[in-house]
Amino acid sequence: MSERNFFAELKRRNVYKVAVAYGVVAWLLMQVASQIFPFFDIPNWVVRLVVLILIIGFPVALIIAWAFEVTPEGIKRTEAADAAGQRSRGVAWIYVVLIGVALSVGLFFIGRFTAGHATPRLSEAATAIPDKSIAVLPLVNESGDPKDEYFSDGLSEELIAALAQISGLKVIGRSSSFRFKDRKEEPKTIGEKLGVSTLLDGTVRKQGDRVRIVAALVNATDGIQLWTKTFDLELKDIFAVQQEIAKAVAESLRVTLLGSKEKSAPMATNSVKAHNAYLQGHFYSVRRNAEDYRKAIDYFDQAIQFDPDYALAYAERSEVWTVVGDLTGQRSTAFPKARSDAEKAVAIAPSLAEAHAALGWVRAFAEWKFAEGLSELQRAKELSPTNPTANDLLARVIVYTGRMKEAERQARQAVELDPLSAGTQFTLGRVLFYAGKLDEADAAGRKMAELQPSASSSQRWQVLVAVQRGDGEMALREAQLEPDDTIRPFELALAQYIRGDRKAADAALADLIANSRDSLAYQIAQVYAIRGEKNKAFEWLQIAFDNHDGGMPSLLVDPVLRGLRDDARYKNLVVKVGLPTTP
Repeated sequence: MSERNFFAELKRRNVYKVAVAYGVVAWLLMQVASQIFPFFDIPNWVVRLVVLILIIGFPVALIIAWAFEVTPEGIKRTEAADAAGQRSRGVAWIYVVLIGVALSVGLFFIGRFTAGHATPRLSEAATAIPDKSIAVLPLVNESGDPKDEYFSDGLSEELIAALAQISGLKVIGRSSSFRFKDRKEEPKTIGEKLGVSTLLDGTVRKQGDRVRIVAALVNATDGIQLWTKTFDLELKDIFAVQQEIAKAVAESLRVTLLGSKEKSAPMATNSVKAHNAYLQGHFYSVRRNAEDYRKAIDYFDQAIQFDPDYALAYAERSEVWTVVGDLTGQRSTAFPKARSDAEKAVAIAPSLAEAHAALGWVRAFAEWKFAEGLSELQRAKELSPTNPTANDLLARVIVYTGRMKEAERQARQAVELDPLSAGTQFTLGRVLFYAGKLDEADAAGRKMAELQPSASSSQRWQVLVAVQRGDGEMALREAQLEPDDTIRPFELALAQYIRGDRKAADAALADLIANSRDSLAYQIAQVYAIRGEKNKAFEWLQIAFDNHDGGMPSLLVDPVLRGLRDDARYKNLVVKVGLPTTP
């Protein structure tokens, strides 16, 4: 067949018309995919898949047009249609083209119009990065001595606290910003992961009683420095420098300071020795194990000996006493110390957010005075709206009272302020599990485990979600990943019971009772509740009540105990704990 005859044959077989119609319809479908799919939150990979299929389909459509013909009697091979004299005139293709062009043009202009005028969807709003937002990256220790790491880390955290006093400024919490201590990522990547537009970076060189600080404010989008300054000073002037850096950041971002320097003054001390001891205490208080907690208390003791009016040292020692008491089961001695320290901090510094947060947590968690605890935590949030600890603790206490929507909103705000914190993810998982949102609780639990695989209870929500679903195999797999030897028997006892291995379940429960009766009485009660042994469950709930177990505030909303709620003994315990009688 000659070239001329070949192109004539393409025309006769309507291949040209099919090509044009296919192109128009394909463009129409691409417009639908790009303009309509995002409205329903359909992932971008689906849009790309549609485009790829349309491209691959083009040569296939041309081959079919060459080989087949649409006739009044249906689709036939072209040779058969020619022999029967049943050729299509191709009028249908004209209508396809005209309709396709009209729809495509309409979608094109609708998309362009709505792109500029439509209200952002929730997912877009949630991921938008505010201009007035900042993360303080850990200042690099250039002293030449790794033992001075506590000083550079402590200064970084004090800058976070100082910036948190600025009205209208989103400040990322310590847990998240400290994940970038090694500085491997570019500023843009760090900004995107933390949801901030600016970063505060710098170095610290401490030698004797003098210190050099180099601070720089960096645009996270392009890495350009917005402001930088070097400070050479004596250690006794460190607190004034913190305020000066915070003020410079505020001016650079065009936001206003909440209060005066006098308002923030109670956070500091005039004693260099007290400040140094406090920084070391804080360094160990965030490391999350019993040995380091004891070291933290020793250093806070020293800080308070050097300066009996060091409010922040009292507040943080209070928090550590609360953790130690619940962790070891020695609540009767640790909790009163926590309350005394928190009250002392508030008395010394009524405007210190950390002091009110510590007191609020003691009131709610240790003393079961939930209204008083919520009042103090709300006050802490008012004083420092972006303080992740205050927001996180507030979410935990709100959920105890059964106000699920409010608790979830507060927990998500805490995550936004500290997005890479295992602690805020754990609290979010707790709230979502209590609210019955199992898929989301499981996701939060997995995020927590990803952020801190070695953390105690890193598998808790994954196990409990699987137990609620009756999926024993999944519960067992998750429980076997639990890094904490103390918590693992609790999770195994639940998982093995759900999967029907009574012998293994009994062994895990016996291990749990033998080794953790003083600290995990509430969890033992949960196991018996799942097993349907109500009397045993109430026996251990009474032990948990008598020991002032930290699990008891969850009594009202814990779905694991749902089978006990119609029992008068359950309702009596709810009242005795001080919780509302209904969620």
